[in-house]
Amino acid sequence: MADFFLELFGEEIPARMQADAAAELGRRAAEALRSLRPTAPRLFHGPRRIALALALDPDEGAGKAAAERLRGPREGAPEAALAGFLARHGAAREELVAEGGYLWLRRDRPARGAAEVIGTDLAASLRAFPWPKSMRWGASEGFSWVRPLRRIVALLDGSVVPFELGPVRAGAESEGHRFHAPGAFAVTSAAQWEGELRARKVVADADERRRMIADGLERRAAGRGLRVRADEGLLAEVAGLVEWPVPLLGAIDAVFMELPPEVRELSMKVNQRYFALRDADGRAAPGFGFVANIAAADGGGAIVAGNERVLRARLADARHFWDLDRRTPLADRLPALERVVLHGKLGNQGARALRIAALAGRIAREVGADPGLAERAGLLCKADLVSGMVGEFPELQGVMGRYYALHDGEGEAVADAIRDHYAPRGAADAVPEAPVSVAVALADRIDMLAGFFAAGERPTGGGDPFALRRAGLGIVRILRAHRLGFDLVSVLDAALAGHGTTLAGQVSTAEIMEFLAERLRVQLRAEGGRHDILAAVFAAARWRDLLTPFDLAAALAEHLGTERGADLLIAYRRAANILRIENAKDGPHEGAPDTAAFAQPEEAALLAAITASRPDDNEVLDGEAYIPAKIARLAALRAPVDAFFAGVTVNAPSPALRANRLRLLARLVHAMDRIADFSKIEG
Repeated sequence: MADFFLELFGEEIPARMQADAAAELGRRAAEALRSLRPTAPRLFHGPRRIALALALDPDEGAGKAAAERLRGPREGAPEAALAGFLARHGAAREELVAEGGYLWLRRDRPARGAAEVIGTDLAASLRAFPWPKSMRWGASEGFSWVRPLRRIVALLDGSVVPFELGPVRAGAESEGHRFHAPGAFAVTSAAQWEGELRARKVVADADERRRMIADGLERRAAGRGLRVRADEGLLAEVAGLVEWPVPLLGAIDAVFMELPPEVRELSMKVNQRYFALRDADGRAAPGFGFVANIAAADGGGAIVAGNERVLRARLADARHFWDLDRRTPLADRLPALERVVLHGKLGNQGARALRIAALAGRIAREVGADPGLAERAGLLCKADLVSGMVGEFPELQGVMGRYYALHDGEGEAVADAIRDHYAPRGAADAVPEAPVSVAVALADRIDMLAGFFAAGERPTGGGDPFALRRAGLGIVRILRAHRLGFDLVSVLDAALAGHGTTLAGQVSTAEIMEFLAERLRVQLRAEGGRHDILAAVFAAARWRDLLTPFDLAAALAEHLGTERGADLLIAYRRAANILRIENAKDGPHEGAPDTAAFAQPEEAALLAAITASRPDDNEVLDGEAYIPAKIARLAALRAPVDAFFAGVTVNAPSPALRANRLRLLARLVHAMDRIADFSKIEG
């Protein structure tokens, strides 16, 4: 085995791109060098470099001579196609052989050394490296990279491999820390490179830098009786910003501790990449953690003072917005919402606030909330969008609305609903708990679905620019979490009516319900549940809520998991297959079977069971009795179905008897399909 090491060194790579770039480098190397049987690579990434180290077998694969056959155009293909194939492969017409209707080119491929494979195949792959954003620079000669590329180290068992990307040719020199150890140093292997970098104040391994930051901040915070607020995303980002992490702590002036903690901490994170601190009781502490990229001679005192000064200015800006925003009550901001366009066809946020308020009041009665409070919260829930603080930090919408509502004297239920109506924002977020919050959260999302569906902005396979799938999933999660089975269709009707008759006529509630049913199936699939049974239940009827079909699917899945249920599913498929075959001959066989034509008692018994499984028109089953009754009626079919197939020949010699029995099977299939479309059930 031979050791191969590759480093691509240049200007600063954005932290968010580094890990993916290293993974892509490893994937491309494995693909380009697969004939050399590479081992799994060890990957490195940091602010100025991505690198890998792996072992190759130069005596295998590409190292051997081989014969290859290349298929060309069909015999009789246009002359232009033939000429293009020959030019592409540098071949003459006399080298082609006709076989199987195609022209073939046979060539002996000479043995290639590992260095040649690296310098040609891997280099060619990396010239097409898919950076999210890339650039060209003065000497790049048409080659693009995320930032200007300065050096390449490409070593095979310590020897430089001929390798180039754009204007940069491979060598055996890298660079250490920009300030602590400027200048180049020689590289002989991956291990020596990593050790030399450490000596030159660069930690090459990203995971190690991450641990150094986390452990260093925790140690310093513990020394003051504090702890660091966990933030894995920020930790990963900071690890991609520094080569020699030096954790430090700074202080926050007491005057800024009066700001809401969300404001203070978001300003620190977004603007400065600082870590928030907590005291022993979990409350916000007047300090922050950060990471320097140099080990200062004074122990970091000047660096801390400088960062404290910068943060002081940032928090002063935040305090300005905080003080200014509280001078205008949320209710007085509603006219300003009319100047915020929601969508060209859907008007402005002011009109939307009115629609959300009306819907929230309607939904409140279904979820046990006070309609007046729900309407008030719905009316004010978007008002903080026109505040200075949310304009500066959009991530705080809802959060600031709660603070401003409390300042204005609104009740806690209203204030909490303003904050919580955005929940859940993601799959890991909890759903709203308080009834008023639930009503407003549902109203917000239902209005959104109704409006954008009516405006023709449905999600497509190519995208979902208005995050309607996330909104639908939020509705599903809230309904499931709180076991809400109210008439969703009537609420959707009201939501569409709120957009006016012209727009509302562009979509039906059935389309939106189908979309929500699909979101429910997606969630069930993600949980490992029987989404096929849920699809079968939705296919059987048009439901007016989501909870009942979900519960019915769960009960049906449980029943089909038993021996009786599995046998009944087999019987259904047998009946459906017989009907499919016989209907193709002389069907369809519809209509009521003739009881006078029954020749065996099993026929009458099956019809009686089918009739009993179908509720009378006057029967009302709802609440807790609905689903058990459905499953019980389904279970009662099993014995007569088994007896029928055991004792009755469907394809009887008599055409009339055969047709009557096929009508009986059709009646069985229809009866079962009223509960669920069993043809959609897998397994």
